[in-house]
Amino acid sequence: MGPNSISPNVFPSKSPNLVSNGGHFRANSFVRNYCAGKNGEAGSGEWTEDIEYLDESGSVIYSGKGIRSVEPGVDDHVMIGGLKKPILNASAVAKIVEVVKRWKWGPELETQLDKLQFVPNMTHVVQALKIINESDALLSLFKWAKRQTWYEPNDECYVMLFDGLNQSRDFDGIQSLFDEMVCDSIKSATQFSAYNRVLKFLAKAEKLEVSFCCFKKVQDSGCKIDTETYNILMKLFLNKGLPYKAFEIYESMEAAHCSLDGSTYELMIPSLAKSGRLDAAIKLFQEMKERNFRPSLGVFSSLVDSMGKAGRLETSMKIYMEMQGLGLRPSAIMYVSLIESYTKAGKLDAALRLWDEMKIAGFRPNFGLYTLIIESHAKSGKLDIAMSIFRDMEKAGFLPTPSTYSSLLEMHAASGQVDAAMKLYNSMTNAGLRPGLSTYTALLTLLAHKKLVDVAAKILLEMKAMGFSVDVSASDVLMVYIKDGSVDLSLRWLRFMSSSGIRTNNFIIRQLFESCMKNGLYESAKPLLETYVNSAAKVDLILYTSILAYLVRCQEEQNERQLMAILSATRHKAHAFMCGLFTGPEQRKQPVLSFVREFFQGIDYELEEGAAKYFVNVLLNYLVLMGQINRARCVWKVAYENKLFPKAIVFDQHIAWSLDVRNLSVGAALVAVVHTLHRFRKRMLYYGVIPRRIKLVTGPTLRIVVAQMLSSVESPFEVSKVVLRAPGDSVMEWFKKPIVQQFLLNEIPSRADILMHRLNILFPTSAPEIRSLSPPKPLISAKAV
Repeated sequence: MGPNSISPNVFPSKSPNLVSNGGHFRANSFVRNYCAGKNGEAGSGEWTEDIEYLDESGSVIYSGKGIRSVEPGVDDHVMIGGLKKPILNASAVAKIVEVVKRWKWGPELETQLDKLQFVPNMTHVVQALKIINESDALLSLFKWAKRQTWYEPNDECYVMLFDGLNQSRDFDGIQSLFDEMVCDSIKSATQFSAYNRVLKFLAKAEKLEVSFCCFKKVQDSGCKIDTETYNILMKLFLNKGLPYKAFEIYESMEAAHCSLDGSTYELMIPSLAKSGRLDAAIKLFQEMKERNFRPSLGVFSSLVDSMGKAGRLETSMKIYMEMQGLGLRPSAIMYVSLIESYTKAGKLDAALRLWDEMKIAGFRPNFGLYTLIIESHAKSGKLDIAMSIFRDMEKAGFLPTPSTYSSLLEMHAASGQVDAAMKLYNSMTNAGLRPGLSTYTALLTLLAHKKLVDVAAKILLEMKAMGFSVDVSASDVLMVYIKDGSVDLSLRWLRFMSSSGIRTNNFIIRQLFESCMKNGLYESAKPLLETYVNSAAKVDLILYTSILAYLVRCQEEQNERQLMAILSATRHKAHAFMCGLFTGPEQRKQPVLSFVREFFQGIDYELEEGAAKYFVNVLLNYLVLMGQINRARCVWKVAYENKLFPKAIVFDQHIAWSLDVRNLSVGAALVAVVHTLHRFRKRMLYYGVIPRRIKLVTGPTLRIVVAQMLSSVESPFEVSKVVLRAPGDSVMEWFKKPIVQQFLLNEIPSRADILMHRLNILFPTSAPEIRSLSPPKPLISAKAV
């Protein structure tokens, strides 16, 4: 406003000495109020003085009757002189703007607004808000207006307020004002478009919790949200890694029957596909095409990738072909995804076709894809293709990973290709790569099976130099030689291990010891046994008995001495028992029967029942061969007393008595027959009980041996395929013969060489009776030698 103009929006004071200053009036010594003054007469509605308007120099620019307003709130007009004029909207708005800009906020502003000489309305407030730029002032005017009786909720008003708060980044203010808008909407049943504006502002500012909370409030209030707002909200939560929230918003969008646009499809189809909701993604994809929206490359890529990873290869390929039909060129990422999916599904031929198609399209396979293709073909046994791609990988400038080398090397090793495996190993180490434990293990196993001891030793030392613990790997190689029956190679490898400071465990030492015994290498076996015993390993009864079985079958004096030395090296209590058994009562200081009972009482039958049976069988073989019949009968008697063979003797009242020796060794069977017949004789003579028949169940193996023994004393037993049987009366008469009494009391009339011959023919293995009857108990925990 210029200095020579009169403000039509100002009510002048009734002082002739006021000076205008930019629309404000100033006295020479004080500032007067804008309100027009009256004379002192009560009830007068006119001014009694003229009012002069001066410019800044003091010259009079206008003189006339003053402007007098009516009482506030009574009428919306002013008196200009004697004329009654209505207040213009522009004047009212300008007045409101002036007051707000002057006082900004607080009680003083509200006081000044309450003193306005007219009654504003929402139109005035909205127009004033458009002019005022300060958010605090906007809110102050709005809050004052809300308390007036003429206030009405206005959408445009809220829009301007939210715009101002967003410009000042006052999101707390936005949230507070949003809550007020919700209350207004509920009270007045009005829907505001400002809802969408608020949600967009909060979403763009990445206010996750606040935006979702406001979204739920809008939803609960029943107001309509537009498609763009839905899209912005869903995009926010997807970008923040909260797809389940985005899907919840999408489901709300569907429930509200809000129309989806192209952006919605582009946003939701990849998200649904990546989250595993493949059916929903496909449904939306079909809907997108039905509505004539053209899917982008991103939509196709996400569907192809997700379907492939889910194993739905046909659907994935169908979408891939559809994309090509639309003229879209597959990306390198899509090729990689397809090839990976088909490779992992084991469809290597299809993967190779895509591989070739990818290279024709001008894309270069990346490092990971090379690795995947090579390893997959290697593991499937297609080593030629794997090696071809491996060479292409090297030509492309990629350094294969240890995993790639390992898969190729291990598969070549598994197929027995020593040269190829060693070539890969040398290439790997020359490239500075460190083979893994599985790679070394596969290579060493291959070399062991090929009996390349020197090469295996070289590889093992290199493995040790790389920092690996080689004890287990070396023991595995040794075990391969043992299982192959290569005792010489086993002993050679063991010597190499000892010289290199590599230790093995007691289990393998025992296995090698047994192999040496089986092959008659007693000189090599004894040091192994001593090593086994000195390492605190316990020689169990089974191992001792197996050595005794070799002694039973031995026919060379030199070998007998070596076997006796091996038995002594076991330090087992059974050896002390054996030595005591062959001494006289003076040295034992107790009868042989008591001595035998004492030994068998020290056996834990819960743990060693099978081993005790094995020991009795072999021991009785040995005693019979040595002609120690009485000692053998004592051993059998005590074994039967301890119920090692509980079902051997059966007394079926007066009908039948039987002895079953099918599970016994030759010597044990002969001793059992003699001892049991002697028992039957005593029972028949002393008690006068005679059964109808007596049976000796021998089985086909022992039938001949037992029959030959009884035929020497003219026994009445008839020989069938598996049983020797005779009537009780006939046996009773047979028992009365002196030769039979002598036979049953003293010794078996059979030469040791005949018995030995039978042992060799009937039982060609070293210890047949044990291995088939009762498996040996687990070995004690292995300890390093």
